[in-house]
Amino acid sequence: MQWKKTWQKLTNWELWPFALRYAGLAPFWAWYCLRSGTPWFFTASNPTITFGGFDGEGKKEMYQQLPEGTYPRTIYIQPGTPFTEVMKAVQAHGFRFPFCVKPDVGLKGLLFRKIDTEAALHYYHQKVDLEFIVQDLILMPLEVSVFYYRFPNQQKGVITGFLQKDLMEVTGNGISTLRQLIQQHPIAQHRMAEMEIKHGGHLEEVIEAGHRYFLSYAANLNRGARFTNLEKEIDGDLHDLFDAISHQTSFYYGRFDIKCESIADLKMGRKFQILEFNGAGAEPNHVYQSGLSLLQAYRVLLQHWKVLFEISRYNHRNGHPYWSFGKGYHFMKAAAQHGKKLEQLDAAVLI
Repeated sequence: MQWKKTWQKLTNWELWPFALRYAGLAPFWAWYCLRSGTPWFFTASNPTITFGGFDGEGKKEMYQQLPEGTYPRTIYIQPGTPFTEVMKAVQAHGFRFPFCVKPDVGLKGLLFRKIDTEAALHYYHQKVDLEFIVQDLILMPLEVSVFYYRFPNQQKGVITGFLQKDLMEVTGNGISTLRQLIQQHPIAQHRMAEMEIKHGGHLEEVIEAGHRYFLSYAANLNRGARFTNLEKEIDGDLHDLFDAISHQTSFYYGRFDIKCESIADLKMGRKFQILEFNGAGAEPNHVYQSGLSLLQAYRVLLQHWKVLFEISRYNHRNGHPYWSFGKGYHFMKAAAQHGKKLEQLDAAVLI
């Protein structure tokens, strides 16, 4: 059984570690750095976001630029705040359980948690010594990603990817335990250590027939989400919506993660909430689970990097300079340290 899992990891490029997946593209990225004269050429891509949204940016600065009503109700909790004050803030802003919490400066869905009780919030606040956000748990039925770019000197942009994201889940049959269902799941079976941490108290429970048990509430690829390509739904209405957002925010390149009631509602600019905007560091995640070979995926990624380079160069020439080497180096070093801390805390916060 173990050899089958190993063989699947070796032959499916989507399961490879990030560094290995991107190794073949390194010379192309290096070429753009050389042409720009800096390794931080991308910092000019989205000039209103720290580091162009490549890494280490906070959600607060993104939400502050979005149109009112297009993102979930959110408050920010500082580490060390007395818990009584945290609860006062939660109640004053009208939050009701359940809601979600996550770091203001996050990474790959780490430390995203659904909070059902005051005790769970207290535990999270004690364990997570970072600024985090309390946010409405948006229960709209669809979560989608839209990859969008617009050249600053053009009125209209381009949507290159549109996909639906479904949370990693198993469905009970009234016979199998949660552990057995996880072992049969095509993605979760490769993440048993994580499943032990997140669901250790329920692994030996038999899941009721037909009951959908969510293994993660973060619809990230690295959290086991399932993607469905919606490319055929891309049309003028969808472009108009994101053109308007781009003009208001100066978000020129990146991926929007959104909850909505339906695709039709989203196209009409209603009944949707933007969960996050990922800038220069965003992957065009429509290359995954779409049947592409590694070379085909490389072609898509290189097309996006070309656009990223050209947008950044234009902005650099028009009043938004690239970050200096020293500034970028120290920021990336701090972001890497922050990422390691998030990974450690994510493994330690057992809710």
